[in-house]
Amino acid sequence: MARGIALLQGLGGRVLGGRRPPASLWAPALLVAAAVALPPIYLLVRGLGAGSEFWDLLLRARTLETLGRTVALVGGVAGLSVALGLPLAWLTTRADLPLRRAWSVLLALPLVIPSYVAAYVVLAAFGPKGLAQQLLGPLLGIDRFPDIHGYPGALLTTTMVTYPYVLLGLQAALRGMDPSLEDAAQSLGHSRWSTFRRVTLPLLRPAIAAGALLTALYALSEFGAVSLMRYETFTWAIYLQYQASFDRVGAAAFALVLVVAAGGVLLLELRVRGRQRYHRSAPGTARRMKPVRLGAWRWPALAFCGLVTTATLLMPLGVLSYWVAQARLAGEPLRVVWSAALSSGYAAGLGAAAAVAGALPVAILAVRYRSFLTVALERSTYVGFGLPGIVVALALVFFGANLLTPLYQTIALLVLAYVILFLPQAVGAARTSLLQVNPHIEEASRSLGESHLRTTVRVTAPLIRPGVLAGAALVFLSAMKELPATLLLSPIGIKTLATVTWSAADSGFLARAATPALLLVLVSSIPMALLSFRGMRSEP
Repeated sequence: MARGIALLQGLGGRVLGGRRPPASLWAPALLVAAAVALPPIYLLVRGLGAGSEFWDLLLRARTLETLGRTVALVGGVAGLSVALGLPLAWLTTRADLPLRRAWSVLLALPLVIPSYVAAYVVLAAFGPKGLAQQLLGPLLGIDRFPDIHGYPGALLTTTMVTYPYVLLGLQAALRGMDPSLEDAAQSLGHSRWSTFRRVTLPLLRPAIAAGALLTALYALSEFGAVSLMRYETFTWAIYLQYQASFDRVGAAAFALVLVVAAGGVLLLELRVRGRQRYHRSAPGTARRMKPVRLGAWRWPALAFCGLVTTATLLMPLGVLSYWVAQARLAGEPLRVVWSAALSSGYAAGLGAAAAVAGALPVAILAVRYRSFLTVALERSTYVGFGLPGIVVALALVFFGANLLTPLYQTIALLVLAYVILFLPQAVGAARTSLLQVNPHIEEASRSLGESHLRTTVRVTAPLIRPGVLAGAALVFLSAMKELPATLLLSPIGIKTLATVTWSAADSGFLARAATPALLLVLVSSIPMALLSFRGMRSEP
């Protein structure tokens, strides 16, 4: 083991000053990579063991059609999320937008809404005989609104719950950016728009790429929205193969295509973000940015924020509240499942802590010891985020029953699934924060006799703490909403808010599903609101 780590250290590159990566970073990073590799290994064992049947299935015309639909959804969601997140992040951090701190919280909260809940809400509002049809149809003289099923519904619903990934990353990047760079550009005669295009936007490239990557991989693995919208992507095809025909070979083949697609997305993101450095080169403390005056654009900006908030947050909450009220009027008792809320918070909290612990060594290696091997190690952690939860869960069931028997049917296996699925959220947040920390600060600490570990704990960790906390909050929120892996891996007798909501909704009891869904949104909103307020402390 020691010789293997020494070999990897030799391949892993050097940090500034000629130092090699220490074993204290390589050992945990390799353990993380081994855990993330479990689902692909399972898929290879299942798929390649089937022989020619596996390749025949991959080369079918329908497989290529499904791939086209999946790519269209991934590209659409990533592009639309950036188109929403970038202007909203600038308005809530750099402009004199009225109540911008409140807007920062409200615009981030759609992240806590599960995609299957958002899909039910969109169908209830805009589907056949939906609320929009009932309210607006008679006024407009329209007998039937256009069908929301298919690509439009899947694109709308998935974007509703994923654009905050881009928004939060860009807000953190804008708050941490030194305004003297933009001041220097404007002093040279550049307009605000020219400064934004030539200075600000290039500095935001890592955050844009990281946010777009998360939304793309989320769309790649999305199940709830695409199934309810009847838009066949690989994730839905995998579910049908498992549940309808019990064909694990076909499901493994489709899942391997997702792995390859996730690899393509990762390579594209790596190319987009480039290799530039984004930290300050001079010592000193960056001053705060003076808010840009919107003038006459204030009201269109307010209308834009209000429209996005209404569509992505207020409408889902309004429909859920309407269902709860209808249930009460019909005599349905109000069941507040506090035990499920406690189980959800406990499992999600453990998952967030474990993901952050695994993300830190990976992010430090990728940023401070950049080489082909460290970049490949960091990229490998994103594969699980592009896989459906059901695939990760079945892989862990396979390894748990055969190799990891002490973990089988325990909360530890569920936490491991959360780490594999949502580790990129913690890695991306930690990496973005590290890029904005000048490495010479850490070199100064080591030149004063501090060890690498003490430097990381006493110098680096406090500087990147906001980003790490943001990553932990994102993992917590995602784990709270996760459904397929939680259904398969939860220990016997443990129910979460996600499983209770899905069970009621899948049985057709939408009113009964509304209460746990609202409780899920409420519990998840607390860390999201705290995270948003914490990030706004540095604003003027």
